[in-house]
Amino acid sequence: MTESLEQLVFEFSKLPGIGRRTAQRLTFHLLKKPREEVAALAQALLNIKDKVRYCNVCFAISDSDPCSICRNPKRDQTTVCVVEDSEDLEAVERTGGYEGVYHVLGGVLSPLDGVGPDDLKVKELLSRLDGVVQEVILALNPTADGDTTSLYLSKLATAKGVKITRLARGISVGGDLEFTDTVTLARALEDRVEM
Repeated sequence: MTESLEQLVFEFSKLPGIGRRTAQRLTFHLLKKPREEVAALAQALLNIKDKVRYCNVCFAISDSDPCSICRNPKRDQTTVCVVEDSEDLEAVERTGGYEGVYHVLGGVLSPLDGVGPDDLKVKELLSRLDGVVQEVILALNPTADGDTTSLYLSKLATAKGVKITRLARGISVGGDLEFTDTVTLARALEDRVEM
């Protein structure tokens, strides 16, 4: 294999879920494509590094700041759905059943991994609760760390007089929101319970 091909195989194999064999298939696939298609892919990759940023309100990945959800006057500003990352936000959005705004924590508490409250967007969430917010929906993955984070946030938000709810169970324990089917996720959102 040429040095150029080997370099691309090596770079592809750094991606999650891509082994050497798949990386080779992708490399040879691109080799057969017209230069314009490969250039478009390269430009799309550069665009995510050059144009994508985090919303300074909800901390979701966005092309604009604030993001389109935070800027949308039709969204219910009194309800904030707290998610672990932007992928989970997209999963909730796909249900079409939520009309409030979001707050992306950037992870969950995980003492074993050295992730504490200062490593997440907890302070920023609490500062949002001093305004018009009436309800916080905790839509964190149903894992031990997700449950610990939900309990922690529940105590902090309750002290501010805000109603706290969480997604109803029905999402498989240990599962990720991003891989949950939209019907189950929509039902869990509708059947959320107060903590």
